[in-house]
Amino acid sequence: MPSLSDLPDAVLARRAALRDHAAFGVIVDRHGPALYRYSYRMLQHHSDTQDCLQDVMVAAWRGLPAFRGDAALRTWLFALTINQVRTFLRRRPPSTLPVDSLQIAAPGRFDPEQQALAADLLSALDRALRELPLSQRSTWLLVEIEGLSYADVADIRHTTIDAVRGQLHRARHSLETKLEGWR
Repeated sequence: MPSLSDLPDAVLARRAALRDHAAFGVIVDRHGPALYRYSYRMLQHHSDTQDCLQDVMVAAWRGLPAFRGDAALRTWLFALTINQVRTFLRRRPPSTLPVDSLQIAAPGRFDPEQQALAADLLSALDRALRELPLSQRSTWLLVEIEGLSYADVADIRHTTIDAVRGQLHRARHSLETKLEGWR
């Protein structure tokens, strides 16, 4: 008999909808890190991100009985997350706290000069991302960092694939311009 962690999302969602706590735990373990990354990059504050994701998981637990599976579970969870992030952003002004950098490589793989350059580049990318309009930043993060398809992002954001393509193009162009010195 396969373990819970081997089951596909659709089966886990059905089991969690029937109030199987272990199945929901696997969903959280499987998708939580991506939802956290996205939320943190949008909210730029760890405690807000943790509060936001707690609200997302409560909404997911409550909403799973109504989840029909029209979209992938991951897509549905990102839609819940985006809505909750918007709620948090409406409640407070944008943070001016520094944003932790994305991990490019494991520590120790570069010499100190390369590590310093990588840290500077990531800092520049963080600043450039913060300057993007929220819709462009959200689209860029979902496609480039989380690897979602244009169709999934369009479904999550309640828009068209062409709108996603346009937002992503504008975000990439803006980031390219802002990071021109790093070429």
